[in-house]
Amino acid sequence: MTHKAAAYRFETLSPGAGVYTSKEHGFGTDAFLLADFAAPRRKDTVCDLGTGCGIIPMIWQRENPPRFCRGVDIQPQAVQQFALSIERCGLQSRLQAVLADLKQLRGVLPFGAFGLVTCNPPYKAPQAGIVSALPAEKVARHETLCTIEDVCRAAGSLLQFGGRLCLCQRPERLADVITAMRAADIEPKRLRFVQKQPDTAPWLFLIEGKKGARPFLRALPPLLVHAPDGGYSAELLRIMGKDGV
Repeated sequence: MTHKAAAYRFETLSPGAGVYTSKEHGFGTDAFLLADFAAPRRKDTVCDLGTGCGIIPMIWQRENPPRFCRGVDIQPQAVQQFALSIERCGLQSRLQAVLADLKQLRGVLPFGAFGLVTCNPPYKAPQAGIVSALPAEKVARHETLCTIEDVCRAAGSLLQFGGRLCLCQRPERLADVITAMRAADIEPKRLRFVQKQPDTAPWLFLIEGKKGARPFLRALPPLLVHAPDGGYSAELLRIMGKDGV
């Protein structure tokens, strides 16, 4: 283990994949939900914007990984954590950590070359809510360095015709996301809300758009976090990789 890696905690996701986490860059359930919803194909070349510690690209390594995935983040420590995870897991042929501003990707990544772009973006709009004191959390949770419009513009440049953009966001931002997608020539095609129970309001939504597609949005059944007995639902356990535990 390198000196840099020793400063972080390694969390195993499967026998061949895991991530280094820290107090600045970790992950939550939403990363697993988005990774599952996006469901890259084995032939896909993928880009994960705002990848953080690289959790979403690493989740995909558990089974039938895409051909190649680049994880982009503007924060050096996050990219370092992801790069160390790639090295430890021996996944250099399938993963790459990229330090870059998603607003300035020309010349950094090939435009029009990706079949799938994903992003777990900052949830809070500017001047919305209490701003996190920790700088890394501020960047991850608030639109301080990029907006949803920036994310969709970047995805619109990276995607090939017919390529997919998959995002997760809070329900109150749904109109913002659809507007930003369409402005980037990405047509919303699938929408799924995440709820704790059938009778509770959703706390998250997952959305997929396609570059250059015609309008037609399909609403999927909600994803329920909890089962009727109060435990986690079978679907959530599968997504988290705990259905066989």
